[in-house]
Amino acid sequence: MDNLMGALVKLGADMVPKYEMWCLCSKSALGHKAWRRSLFHIRLASNKAETIRGLTKDLRVQDLLPQTEKLYRDLLQGQRYALARCITLVESSNRQKALEARKLLTLVEKHMRQERPGDLRGQSQGTTFRIGLSGPPGAGKSTFIENFGRSLTAEGHRVAVLAVDPSSGTTGGSLLGDKTRMPELTRDLNAYIRPSPNRGHLGGVTRTTNEAIVLCEASGYDIIIVETVGVGQSEYLVSDMVDMFCLLIPPAGGDELQGIKRGIVEQSDLIIVNKCDGDLVAPARRIKGEYTSALKFMRRKHVKLVSSITREGLPDVWEVMMKFKELMSEHDELELKRAKQRQKWMWNYINDRLLEIFVSHPAIKNRTNHLEDKVANFEISPGTAADLLIERFVQIDEKNAKS
Repeated sequence: MDNLMGALVKLGADMVPKYEMWCLCSKSALGHKAWRRSLFHIRLASNKAETIRGLTKDLRVQDLLPQTEKLYRDLLQGQRYALARCITLVESSNRQKALEARKLLTLVEKHMRQERPGDLRGQSQGTTFRIGLSGPPGAGKSTFIENFGRSLTAEGHRVAVLAVDPSSGTTGGSLLGDKTRMPELTRDLNAYIRPSPNRGHLGGVTRTTNEAIVLCEASGYDIIIVETVGVGQSEYLVSDMVDMFCLLIPPAGGDELQGIKRGIVEQSDLIIVNKCDGDLVAPARRIKGEYTSALKFMRRKHVKLVSSITREGLPDVWEVMMKFKELMSEHDELELKRAKQRQKWMWNYINDRLLEIFVSHPAIKNRTNHLEDKVANFEISPGTAADLLIERFVQIDEKNAKS
């Protein structure tokens, strides 16, 4: 079977459907188990052959499907509909669409490297700026982005907001209601808001947030704001995707002890105390003082007071952000940071892909239900069951390598 798979990869993806048809027609002769195993390996070979053929050579725009080619050209011209459809394409879990999305992203990055290298790498001549905004539920993130984004578009910036919405653990659905809380920014022609479900992905972001950021920059948006779901102390994955990570907290954000906890506070570059208006002015000032006192034990961080309703404090926040960007660019730290983020992006791909291959392998599928029952009945520990599955997978891989 391994020899067949290798041969199919060498022949190319065009030949695979013929072998797959042969396998389907030979179900009765092969037997059910052998048939399923053969079909799995042939489809795996198809995916591998298509991937090798499509991504290892020098891709051209003509290698895309006609509808994807049109989206690519319209994306580079700043068409909002094309950006929306491109993000939908990269979010798809369909195998063929995922491969097409990978080709699209490869061509987009190739164009960025040639035409706008500063934007992609974060060099000093680049104009794009990626901002991550996180905070607990009810901190006022959407209201802050609504008024902050409008102030930026008024200065001539093009702002893209990638809002992550939590998915239901029961149905898997998401409300995606962030646009309803940003009515004015939604109507702004220089702004684009894209709500996306996190689909159970931890860290407050989605699995494809990195890709969406690159697509927004390719479409001409110079300010990218990533709004995470309401998070806690340990959820700061967005900091590995943006240039500057901001934590938004309400006036009742806790005492000084909260400021010295390791986690999201430590990872943030700027802490914004929101809702500093009306009766909450005094509590907001108290929280600012407590966080400022606590953060003196860490690297220097700014703590700013803001009222998203009255817009008081928004210019100060933008000034701090611009100074941060200039300082990072002057010392080439921004370029280095984006390079490291791309390395982590690669390993995230590997982790997701390995898990996908592991759980879809026929030998693992055959033993999963049996071991799950044993774990549920307290016959073996979850760790032991996991070790047995991994050991089985490694044995198969070693056997295939020898043959």
